[in-house]
Amino acid sequence: MFKRMLSAFGVGGPSVDTVLDSPHATPGQVVTGQVHIQGGSADAEIGQIVLSLVTRVEAEHGDHEYGGTAEFHRVVVGHSLRVAPGQLVSVPFSLPLPWETPITAVGSAHLHGMTVGVHTELVVAGAPDKGDLDPIAVHPLPAQERVLDAFGELGFRFRRADVEMGRLHGVPQDIGFYQEIEFVPPAQFAGRINEVELTFVANPHELYVVLEADKRGGMFSSGGDSFGHFRLSHQDAVHADWTGLIGQWLSQVAERGGHSAFGGGYAEHGHNPAFGGHSPEYGHAGYPQHGYPQHGYEHHGYEHHERRGPGVGGIVAGAAAGFVGGMVVGEVLDEVFDGDEGGEDFAFGEFEE
Repeated sequence: MFKRMLSAFGVGGPSVDTVLDSPHATPGQVVTGQVHIQGGSADAEIGQIVLSLVTRVEAEHGDHEYGGTAEFHRVVVGHSLRVAPGQLVSVPFSLPLPWETPITAVGSAHLHGMTVGVHTELVVAGAPDKGDLDPIAVHPLPAQERVLDAFGELGFRFRRADVEMGRLHGVPQDIGFYQEIEFVPPAQFAGRINEVELTFVANPHELYVVLEADKRGGMFSSGGDSFGHFRLSHQDAVHADWTGLIGQWLSQVAERGGHSAFGGGYAEHGHNPAFGGHSPEYGHAGYPQHGYPQHGYEHHGYEHHERRGPGVGGIVAGAAAGFVGGMVVGEVLDEVFDGDEGGEDFAFGEFEE
């Protein structure tokens, strides 16, 4: 994305510029590109070229909430390189995105609060040096986009998204965080449901869809959170009637606090009003039309209880800094983004709710 002088070599040292073949990807896809190292005024010995995936995360520690950066995947793409003065060395790479990589874009719309990037690090004399940072627009898988389409068809509006440290009860995870996509419910739920949060956890074979509805309390009923849990194969998830499934679940949740039929029309395919505009398909063949029969899905219904800590349905919270669930989190990584474009998205600091 941009060249950066390597401070370890001082003035006149080499610069690094990582170029992605495409800035767009989906979870499970392989990102390819090249790392260009331009020699400076003297010979340079580079021990390793390391690429890592990073994102912004939030974590609770005691009564405080922290925001920081997390590295959740890293690969060594080159080692033992000598770069002569003025020499240009290009190293091709392939970087697989984990299936649980957070979504940062739906169609042409960026999800507010989300950032995923490829960080390039050159290890010189055993010490890492600040390198390049290139953002990736991570688009939903076909099955995930079907679920997002359903939210638009039901009249929901996107509010924000974030990534939280921790694990979900009953959902297998390879990474120690999960993404929450928050929606404002349609008018028919006014006064009963504050918001609905959506979480995807994917693997090569299945998609878990976790829903959390934040219910308002009334004179004769208590508030709290209700959860829905769906588990389907990717193929079944593409064909499932998500508008019907989500609508039915929300109706059951809302009925606990009142009597109202849930309604919602279908939107034109490819247009997701929840995200404020046209949502073109990305990176896959066209979806089947609405109304395919649902089959082969597992639905764990819903449960209702008061919140007992952060996140969705029983979370083992991660620490605000340190090594958690295969990730490096904390201020050391934050130094990567000092002075970089988009560094504000990766700022580390404590904030109160």
